[in-house]
Amino acid sequence: MINEEIRDREVRLIDDKGNQQGVVSIDVAMRMAEEADLDLVKIAPQAAPPVCKIMDYGKYRFEQTKREKEQRKNQKVIEIKEIRLSATIDQHDMEVKAKACAKFLKNGDKVKVSIRFRGRQIRHGDIGLEVMNAFFEMVKENALIERPAKQEGRNMTMVLTPKAS
Repeated sequence: MINEEIRDREVRLIDDKGNQQGVVSIDVAMRMAEEADLDLVKIAPQAAPPVCKIMDYGKYRFEQTKREKEQRKNQKVIEIKEIRLSATIDQHDMEVKAKACAKFLKNGDKVKVSIRFRGRQIRHGDIGLEVMNAFFEMVKENALIERPAKQEGRNMTMVLTPKAS
């Protein structure tokens, strides 16, 4: 709330230099803000009495927006990439997929490794587990297991995260 939106009788006032002025009536606070050609801004409405500060509200909003933009710029969005294997995958094919997985992990992304069992393969979950373990052995210098291999219906999944460098 700023200026005329403030409806309290008394407020604890902080002037534009950051000095406490104590508890004053809203009229005195508004007059001080007008004399300084600044805005009266309620910064702690839950306090008793509420705390108000005299400041340039437009400049404050601009600086706040600038700070938020800077924080978003420095933020890294982690994506989850998926690599699909099969229970009957050949060694060379697995090496190619492991190389792609290592590239994803170096970029800082998580990798979901999945195997889809077809037909009667579903009875041999142990073969899928062996494939998952062999795949992890290929990428273990770049990866940590966030969620170990687990079979859910016709799929077996495992989630890998990049190692902290």
